[in-house]
Amino acid sequence: MDPLTSAGDGLLSPAAYARDDESPDEGFYVMPRRVVHIDDGAIAALGRLYSEVLPAGGRLLDLMSSWRSHLPHGVRAGAVVGLGLNADEMADNPQLASHVVHDLNRDPRLPFGDEEFAGAMCAVSIQYVTHPLQVFREVRRVLRPGAPFVVSFSNRCFPTKAVAVWLDTTDQQHLTLVRSYFETAGGWTDPKEENRSPGDGDPLYAVWARASSGTMAPGPTIT
Repeated sequence: MDPLTSAGDGLLSPAAYARDDESPDEGFYVMPRRVVHIDDGAIAALGRLYSEVLPAGGRLLDLMSSWRSHLPHGVRAGAVVGLGLNADEMADNPQLASHVVHDLNRDPRLPFGDEEFAGAMCAVSIQYVTHPLQVFREVRRVLRPGAPFVVSFSNRCFPTKAVAVWLDTTDQQHLTLVRSYFETAGGWTDPKEENRSPGDGDPLYAVWARASSGTMAPGPTIT
């Protein structure tokens, strides 16, 4: 059976988001890990993508942030707000103006008001999200119309914390999966899949879309 086969309502089954380690994520990430999860070539490729897509001077949300945001050197961003699980890591991130400790898997609601941000990014972390549609709807809520949300990933992960559907699929299927999050969550326009791999070293893939204009339809209840 195709691991991306969905239920009748367009959602994957709950089993798709099971993990080998179902202990609270805050415990797993309690110790700072001041490491980068992609190599220099992939980091540079991600920086180029950010420079092309993210708005200059805009207030940005770094979702599932850590001690580096991989924004290109000299980027003219406004305030960058990090949301992650380890305060020490985010405090060491020189590109963050502020940060919030928040577990998206425990509570997908984002602690921000409507249309606070001009752009958002989530780097090499989407494989750990257990409620992706709720998270994508929340990101849409906090973005202004037309604002981009860039989701990037490679072929690395902490396997015990990655969701089953991620571990059971290929890199190409990961692009399809993340694109389906944008399309199924609603509120996004013109999603794009891109292979930004530099050619040597770690691969880099990205899916991004822009927040649609107008009022969003009510989404699924977040429990």
